[in-house]
Amino acid sequence: MPCTLCGQADNPEYHRDKRRVYQRCTRCHLVYVPPHYWLSAEQEKAEYDLHQNHTDDEGYRHFLSRVTAPLQQRITANAQGLDFGCGPGPALAQMMAEAGWPMAVYDVFYFPKVDVLQRRYDFISATEVLEHLHSPATVLPQLWALLNARGCLAVMTKLVKDQAAFARWHYKNDPSHICFFSQETFHYLAGLWRAELEFIGNDVTFLTKGGGHESR
Repeated sequence: MPCTLCGQADNPEYHRDKRRVYQRCTRCHLVYVPPHYWLSAEQEKAEYDLHQNHTDDEGYRHFLSRVTAPLQQRITANAQGLDFGCGPGPALAQMMAEAGWPMAVYDVFYFPKVDVLQRRYDFISATEVLEHLHSPATVLPQLWALLNARGCLAVMTKLVKDQAAFARWHYKNDPSHICFFSQETFHYLAGLWRAELEFIGNDVTFLTKGGGHESR
């Protein structure tokens, strides 16, 4: 199975458990699950329906603040944003709106309004989304193309550290998680897009248009 992000073929097995096989790309370092292990759309939505992420849940808001707080420090007062993969309760978009930055929202299951994917934005958030993507090779360039100059793609997804840690990692056990990023994967994307790259904490990554390939 070629890599679902960069298309590299003949990638080795990285890990195997009782349910699935995981391969790791030798070029972009994405760890991914071959398609025959993927859930159907109905099964996938059923998994998401189990999540209780309400817009007024203070614990969930605190979790999302790991993205919203640094993002608000990096955008202008009139910046326009998109919350991609917002889920049934777009809490991040509501938090940003309360702070003065109204956002458009999109979710393939809950807010499938494709017109919002025809506009341009100053920032796009994708929190706990990338690990679900069937085709990151299509979706990520599409999102990047929607950003204006100096626009920011703000991502939250837990990162692969090494093979030993992956073997005992709870994050891989969610059956809807089918691709797993690492710092090396984001370095690959930053180089491909000539983006500025910033790692914030353990699972928040910002890619910004313009400038060189920068990591902090």
